[in-house]
Amino acid sequence: MAKRDYYEVLGVSKSASEDEIKKAYRKLSKKFHPDINKADDADQKFKEVTEAYEVLSDSQKRAAYDQYGHASTDPNFGAGGGFGGGGFGGFTGGFDDIFDTFFGGGGRSRNANAPRQGADLQYRVHLKFEEAIFGKKETIRYSREEECVTCHGSGAKPGTEPRTCSKCHGAGAVQVERNTPFGRVMTQAACDVCNGTGKEIISKCNDCHGSGHVESTHSVNVTIPAGVEDGQQLRLAGQGEVGRNGGPYGDLYVVFAVEESDIFDRDGAEIFYVLPIPFVHAALGTEVEVPTVHGNVKLKIPAGTQTGTTFRLKGKGAPRLRGTTNGDQHVKVTIVTPKNLTDEQKDALRTFAEVSGDHLSEDSSGFFDKMRDAFKKG
Repeated sequence: MAKRDYYEVLGVSKSASEDEIKKAYRKLSKKFHPDINKADDADQKFKEVTEAYEVLSDSQKRAAYDQYGHASTDPNFGAGGGFGGGGFGGFTGGFDDIFDTFFGGGGRSRNANAPRQGADLQYRVHLKFEEAIFGKKETIRYSREEECVTCHGSGAKPGTEPRTCSKCHGAGAVQVERNTPFGRVMTQAACDVCNGTGKEIISKCNDCHGSGHVESTHSVNVTIPAGVEDGQQLRLAGQGEVGRNGGPYGDLYVVFAVEESDIFDRDGAEIFYVLPIPFVHAALGTEVEVPTVHGNVKLKIPAGTQTGTTFRLKGKGAPRLRGTTNGDQHVKVTIVTPKNLTDEQKDALRTFAEVSGDHLSEDSSGFFDKMRDAFKKG
């Protein structure tokens, strides 16, 4: 299946600014993150969104993509000295790519010894609610392929060197004759002697057995910024798998999985808290202590406060990830209707009702029901 246009994947125009691209990526990466979205295709869509962002967020990669399309994302892009014409519809690579499609090979040889960047990796960091608010420093450890220190990536035993492949003469590919509906056609295939590397190792390194890389446990210090959210990720350049033929290491994507709070809800930098108070305090007014992620603060409840009223505690929310200020905490009041009243409390409420003009019958349950419903609707 052909890749979708990266701008279409992110839902932005080709003239979109960097901020628009970042905003679209944040929204979609959170929507399709496999830890949040359990749909069968969520993982694939998450990778598609990430791939599109990696290209469009880099000015050089974006410029190349705008000119050459998906061909510019090929690790061997530019190798061999040129790009095919674009006059064959969807075959952006030119006539050689038509042969690739129909015959499994290409008329254009690629440099088998060209440096190639290593694969990217992903690591998931689990954070408590407060850790995501304030950030932290953490050392993470994971397995990755690294350059063999014994042979320095050559794959050859120390004191020896790889030699040019005797079969493909360093090309990494050999000509193969194939029968096709158009007749017998010569195509290219990876050399079976050097496995497409163009080099033949006679005396292999004892540690990496000729591969030039080994599996190793790697550690890296990560500074988790204050204000990260669930599903967001941090890119650590050069912390992925080892490259090939002297190419650079891939990148490591640290994905954050944030636990929910028992008492707070969060939306970006804004934090929400529900404060239950007795109806007497709501009627007469009071001052209460309210928990925030920054510690308890005092909040004045004016007399006559209705249930559902929301107060704002400025600057008591989470840090803004790309700023220097905090969001706010929103405190929503809910009024608690009393249960199991004592006789003395009932008498006091009857007196209140009479003063207010609400005359009670001997069965006062109707009044208390009305009062309870009033507070619920307030």
